[in-house]
Order: sequence, then C-alpha cells, then structure tokens
Amino acid sequence: MSGSSNRIETYEDFVKVHGLLLAASGLPQSLHLQLFQKLTTETFDGGAFFQIEPCEDGRQRRLLLTSDSMPKQSNVFLVDHAWTFRLSDAYKQLQEVPGLAQRMASLMCVDIDVASDSEDMDLVSGVSHENGVLLNVEEVLQSEIRSAREKNDGNVKWLELEELNIDDDMLLSLNLSSKFPDLQALSLCGNKLENVEIVVQEVTKFKNLRALWLNNNLVLEKCDQQMEEVIIQRCTGLEIFNSRFTSKFGEWALGFCGEVYVKDNPSSLHQSDHPLQSVTSLDLSDRCIHNLINKAFSPAEIPSLSHLNIRGNSLGQNSVCELLELLKGFPSLQSLEVDIPGPLGESAIEILKSFPTLSVLNGVSASKILEDGKHVIDSMLQPRLPEWTTDQPLTDRVLSAMWLYLMTYRLADEEKIDETSVWYFMDELGSALRHSDKPNFRVAPFLFMPEGKLVSAISYTILWPIQNVYKGDECTRDFLFGIGEDKQRSARLTAWFHTPQNYFIQEYEKHCKKLHIKNLAYLPTKSSTTERLCCGDGCALRVYTDIPQVEEYLTRPEFIITTEPKDADIIWTSVQVDEEMKRATGITDQQYINQFPFESCLVMKHHLAETVQLLILTSTYPFQQAHGSPEWFQPTYNLETHLSQLIGDYHVRKRDGHNNLWILKPWNMARTIDTTVTDDLSAIIRLMETGPKICQKYIEHPALFQGRKFDLRYIVLVRSMDPLEIFLADVFWVRLANNPYTLDRHSFFEYETHFTVMNYGRRFSHMNTPEFMREFEREHQVKWLDIHQRVKNMIRSVFEAAAVTHPEMQCSKSRAIYGVDVMLDNSFQPKLLEVTYCPDCMRACKYDTEAVVTGEVVKGGDFFNYVFGCLFLNETAHVSPI
Repeated sequence: MSGSSNRIETYEDFVKVHGLLLAASGLPQSLHLQLFQKLTTETFDGGAFFQIEPCEDGRQRRLLLTSDSMPKQSNVFLVDHAWTFRLSDAYKQLQEVPGLAQRMASLMCVDIDVASDSEDMDLVSGVSHENGVLLNVEEVLQSEIRSAREKNDGNVKWLELEELNIDDDMLLSLNLSSKFPDLQALSLCGNKLENVEIVVQEVTKFKNLRALWLNNNLVLEKCDQQMEEVIIQRCTGLEIFNSRFTSKFGEWALGFCGEVYVKDNPSSLHQSDHPLQSVTSLDLSDRCIHNLINKAFSPAEIPSLSHLNIRGNSLGQNSVCELLELLKGFPSLQSLEVDIPGPLGESAIEILKSFPTLSVLNGVSASKILEDGKHVIDSMLQPRLPEWTTDQPLTDRVLSAMWLYLMTYRLADEEKIDETSVWYFMDELGSALRHSDKPNFRVAPFLFMPEGKLVSAISYTILWPIQNVYKGDECTRDFLFGIGEDKQRSARLTAWFHTPQNYFIQEYEKHCKKLHIKNLAYLPTKSSTTERLCCGDGCALRVYTDIPQVEEYLTRPEFIITTEPKDADIIWTSVQVDEEMKRATGITDQQYINQFPFESCLVMKHHLAETVQLLILTSTYPFQQAHGSPEWFQPTYNLETHLSQLIGDYHVRKRDGHNNLWILKPWNMARTIDTTVTDDLSAIIRLMETGPKICQKYIEHPALFQGRKFDLRYIVLVRSMDPLEIFLADVFWVRLANNPYTLDRHSFFEYETHFTVMNYGRRFSHMNTPEFMREFEREHQVKWLDIHQRVKNMIRSVFEAAAVTHPEMQCSKSRAIYGVDVMLDNSFQPKLLEVTYCPDCMRACKYDTEAVVTGEVVKGGDFFNYVFGCLFLNETAHVSPI
C-alpha cells in the first residue's frame, strides 16, 4: 500500500487484503480485477444492462436483461445496500430515519393502497366504522336490522361482529339468538371470548347456522377439539367452522367459496334446484377438507366449473383414483391448483397425463410443463406476496414484508465474531432479483476495505452471471444457494413461496404421534447414599479453581485452595474438562470435577428439548402431556432437523385460530443473544440463517408482577444421577423486565419488554426475594409455597428425564450445580425456560437473601460454603432435597 493513509491503490494490494473475502464470495478469479476497478471508482453501471418491471399485479418486481446478451462470468456489478441494520433496531430506524420507511415500502411494493376484504374496524372501545361514523355493538345490530328491513325481508341472516371487544358477559347480554333466529352466518372474530361453556351455549341456539367464525378469541386457545365437535353436533346444518369445512359441508359452503352466497345474498332455507350452476371458479384452498366426494360437489351441480383450487387439503379419505375420476367428470375444467406432491400424485406430469383437457396446472401452462419437465415443476410454487390493509402504516407494512427480501452477514475480526448478525436490503436493482432453482445470476455480500482495515469497510453485494443470458430474459438468483435437501431446502422455500401445507401438517401429526408412543421403563428414585468426602490423612480437601468468586468466598476450614490442578481433590472450573485438558494439566479420573458427562443434554437448548420429549409420562408422573411433552415444557422444534414439523404446527394453529407467537433461541448462547420473538413464519425460517436455533412456542400470557414480565433463577445441586440425588438451594432470584408487558407487535423489537436478563449493560433493578414473594401473593391472591412446590416437582422431572434418557451422565466423581430458569403462566403453572451450566453463580455471592421455606437470611458471601458442604460433605444447610 502507498501513502501514510495505507489506502489501497493497486490490484495487488486489493487481493492481499481481500483474498479471504474474494474466496468466500465465490466470484471467479477472472472477474477480480474488474471488481477492483469498479470498487475503487464506485461504478454502479447496472442501469446500462438491466431493467426493472412490475409483476404479480404490481406486488412484486423483476429484473430483465436489456443488452443483447451477457455470457456467463463475463461481468460483475456492484449492488448498493439500501438499508443495513441490527434486527432490534429495525422498528426504531424506520420511525426515525427520514424517508427510510417510504423508500423501503416502494422497494417492497407495499406503498400502494389495496382494497380490504372486510369493513374497517376500530380496535379500541369495541366500535366499527360505517361511513366514517363510530358505532358501538348495539348500533351495529340496529344497523343490520334496518338494512334487512330495507330489503323487504326483515330477517338478518348474516352478522359480522368482529373486533368489538365482546366478552363472555356481553355475549350473554346481547341474546343474539332471540333477535336473529334465522341467522345463517355469524362472525365473532377478534373479540374477548374466553369461556367455552358460554360460547357453546350461545352459538348453538342458532338452529339454521351454516357458518361460524370464532378466530382470534382466547376461547380457542383454552379449548380442545371437543368444543368444535359439540358445536358441530348441535348446529346440525353447520358447514363452515373457523374458515374450515365441516364434514357436513355442501351446497352452502361451496356457494360461499364460489361467491354465490355473500353478506348481501346469504341464501335462504329453500334453494333453487341448481344454485351453483353459474360458478366458473371455485377456491377451496386450505379448507381442511378430508373428503371431496360430496353430492353438491359434482358436475351436475357445478357444470360450468373451469378453475378449481384444492391446495392445502389432505383429502385423506379419498384415493387418487377416486379423485381423478371425480375431477375428470367436470366438462369445463381447464385450470387446476393442487399440492404437488399431494392427493392427486407426486408428479405434475403424471397429473397432466390424467387430465388431457387441462390447460393450466398451478398457474403454469400444461404445454410448458410437458415440454420443460422438472425445471418448470420446480418453479411452480406460488410466491408469497405482502399483505396489508389500507389503514396500516408504512412502517408496519415494511416490517411484515421485509423477510421476503432481507439478506444477512456477521462481522468478525481476528479477536472475535460479532454476537449479533447484520441484516440488509439490496438496492432497487438487487432486490428485483427473484428466485429460481436454476438461476442465471449469483450474488454475494462483499466488504470493501479501502484503507485495509475493517473500520473503513463499506458493504456491497456483488452480482455476476453464471449462465449465458439474452435480451428479455428474467435475471434470477437462488435464494438458498448451497442449501440442498440435506439442509431442508424444500421446507425453507416456505419463507418465500406457498408450499403444500398438507405435507407439513402430515409431518407435524406424525411427529406428535411419535412423541406420544415413546416408552421408557425406568425412573430413578430418590436416594441419599453419596459418600461424604474426606482426605485419607484427615486434612482439608484441596480445591483447584479458576473462578475468583470460589477462591474468595469458599472459606470453610474443610477446604483449602490450591493452584495446581494435579494436586487437587476437587476441580471446580469454568472450562470444559476434556481429555486434552486432562493431559495438559495432569487431572486424573480420581479427582472430583464440577461437571457431569454429557450434561449437554440439559444445558444445550436443542438437546434439552430432545431429553424432555423422550420422557415417558407414567401414571405416577405429576404432570399431564401436551404436544408430546410435559405441560411445563412449551412445544419446541430444533429447526436444523424439524423445520417441516414446525411449519405444520404453525399451519394447524393458524387454521384453528390459535395464537402463533414463537421465540427463537440459539442452541448454545446465553444472555438472550440472537433471540427473537415473532409470529411471522417467513421470519422464523429466515432467522435460521444466523445460526442453529430452536423455535419454541412463546408464553404469550405469563404471570406478571406489577405489570412486568419476570422469570426465576433456581440453583440445583446434583450429587448423583443414578440414583438421582438432587437438592434445591433454599433461595432463588427474581429477574424483572424493565418495561410493562404488552403483545403489541412493535414491542417484539423491545428487549426490555420481552426479556428479563438486565445485568449486562442494561438498567438493572434488583428486588429481594422475600419482598417479591410478599408483593406477588398480595397482587395475585395466591400462596407462594404452592407455586414453589410445583416448581420443585418440575425441576425433579427435568433431571429424571436426563437420568433416564442419558444414563451415561452418571459418574461417581462428578458433582455440579445448574441454574434452572422458570417462568409462570397466568395460571401460575411453572414453565421451563432453560437449564444453564452454572459454575460461578456470581449473583449468589452478590446479594444477601432469605430462604424460601425457613425465612432465614442467607449471606451471599457464604453461598459457596453451603454448595460445597452439600456436594462434598453431605450437609443440607440452606438446601432441600427434591
């Protein structure tokens, strides 16, 4: 490099500084010099070769080549980054940076208003809009009655009471069945209904009800399949429940999907002979249909049907032959949409050969499929397009749509790698590149360091052709470059495309069934047979430690500190004691260490989930099973191995109107690093790109303390895994969020609202345990000792699971302590968050606190004296067996 500034001025210097980056990018060496020239001159010449045009009715853009041709590996282009950010800063930046939300909205095609399918609703105070006037529930009802009278009927048959804050008491007081006895369609979506008995009682009073929507009510989260079965049984004509077809579906449900029956034309009890004869297009997608063979769904009833969409239905009660025979009977059917693989077969070509009259399959012409074969079939998935309402702010539209466009990288220097990933948007040209399984271009992020150091780095994306491209061709890239089926490629495409829901639902159902049939024959029993340790000469036990707190606070005369590991009786260390360390330090198998073999089955989040899911639930077991796991463990998926099952679970919850809020946690990182809360399926899948994670159902309704979220850190001392001998420290620590708890979508970006670990550079307010217990009992009218006993039962169950599923953990020379993090739901039932390897317990040495059971003050500085007394001298001061 030349000059005192060390600025890169020659190609040789460029290669010397950027050699690793060039290799990682995959850019052919023949293009390195051209890249250097464009970087140093800041040449953005893509506009001379490409053109951006709208597609998908203006909801996407695509990139076309305008030059006559471009041979592969003949050129490289710089793509600027329009927005670079850390995920936690996204919402704040969109609000505060002038023009950013507007540019991003334009880039993602969400800056135009679209018509809403439903009436505008005001989410505050239980009101809706009608011609700009706010109405309460009674006014809505009176408006419906007036409208019915104006039609010379007088009977309201279709009633939409959505997002009006209707709770159970209000539903009872409205007495809807007496006011509207002929009601055929009732929507109560987005209200505050919770009581199963009240809801069932009120809705089953409607004898002519054809359709009922209860989506987005708490009652759906609190009930099981039984409520649906009771409603369907008592409402004998019900054909649609929560957007799904019931087994009784027929003419009305089909007419609803074919837009024959709408609010202005809800039908009557006496139909014409063939009410569906004018239907030409029928969208039956995602209706949970198991059996399509139905008297109403026939060529005789729908003779003009030309387009049919049956995506997202299992049709499990129909064979392929039965379905083919049925669909062949529709004389006008020309366009079909169906899951592939799915109920009609595994191959698009096979389906087309069965339907010689079909001209379009899944939006692609039959001739093109038959001509180009697999290449076309791989591209048949429908793209996910952003969805928004006219009253939705641009910021919210961007936050919802951005996962279709984002790219990511993580910075690293010689000392460490960044804990938090960087996300970025390519500029208008780069973001117009759409996906193809056989792309003609490739992109890669590239950091240019003009002064040879990371501090001077400027981030770009580089773009180059990997196939010969010709004028008018669409320029594409592979969104999952380098990711094959061994890394769940097909499932990960769900982030950008509508993949077959039925396949994922089936994978989820198989996963649940598998978890329910595990059979483990043994549960370890309580015991206290561990020997008390002592030196042969009666002297104190020698302790080697690299933890300052142990060295400072372990003051009992039975223990002395030594600086030589090979001379110690007890090794108490913060690093992993493996064979390499033993050889380097002289540690032998005769020394006691503060680690158990294979304890990763507890302290790594994905292994913990596997351990808990393997646990048998016997008749003597104190908890019930939910989703194949104990009720104290939220449904959890290792995204590296069970993404399909997670997608299936997500679709089932969405179909059934249940909450779909999830939390993503890295396998083995602490302090909530790279942890995200989201209800966006695309976001869940894309976040896999920042490292291996579990995806766990979020506890959306936790118990709160003075309006804030909290969790509890318990300390568990383990003397033996077989027989299981564990103790709970008589003190625990409360960790409080700083902000009031809310489920507002914007709050998902607020660390201090949804997370509780505040002792790493954030505002931290410690609260003494006894004070917390007294205030909590007063606020919620509960007895803390009842909660404490449930927590103890749960913690023992966790370690039982580890002892049973991983007997290799047992080691007579192991003693350890673990931190167990627990949260309470709003029913005050404990939920396991995680188990942490806890060698130092620094907070335990920092605060005096009070024992939960005895009320005795425990000096923080004495903590390690109690720990070592329990683990090595079999004492039980300030610990209790569990």
